[in-house]
Amino acid sequence: MAILELSDAVLVKDYVAGNEKALEILIKRHQSRIYGFIYSKISDTDISNDIFQDTFIKVIKTLKSNSYNEEGKFLPWVMRIAHNLIVDHFRRNKKMPMFRETEAFSIFSIMSDESPNVENQIIMEQVESDVRKLLKELPEDQKEVLMMRMYQDMSFKEISEITGVSINTSLGRMRYALMNLRKVIDKHQIVLTN
Repeated sequence: MAILELSDAVLVKDYVAGNEKALEILIKRHQSRIYGFIYSKISDTDISNDIFQDTFIKVIKTLKSNSYNEEGKFLPWVMRIAHNLIVDHFRRNKKMPMFRETEAFSIFSIMSDESPNVENQIIMEQVESDVRKLLKELPEDQKEVLMMRMYQDMSFKEISEITGVSINTSLGRMRYALMNLRKVIDKHQIVLTN
């Protein structure tokens, strides 16, 4: 099997075993998605590049120290590292990005490194089930964009290509989806707590 066709898990093992080319393939395989995620939150090319590099510095350190144990979930693990570095960036600069104020799902994107216990897993599944029920009350075009963005982690560029509308229209639909979701939450008198 050609090295380019190997799974992320196999490439991680190869890299840990000393094959530097394996990490290069992992980076190339996922760089557009990871960088796109970072840039969508930062909107500054230089800072996004720095955070992207810092993300892979952390990845390399973790892999080299043999403390990686994500069991084949390489991309979500790297995305979580990138997310944490983005949060650190905003904390250092004493300003939180606009999406933190309006996004109803920010609680799902901030996760500890520890795997959830059974109780937390059940609670998380129930919350996700409740959120999916609330989504049914949104207009179809807004629900479609929100699902693609939040559950499929697509960029607004990808969403606009799939739905056949402009990026600005996709952004507008997402904004209205979040505003309408907030209204639905208020209507049902749902209290969001930690």
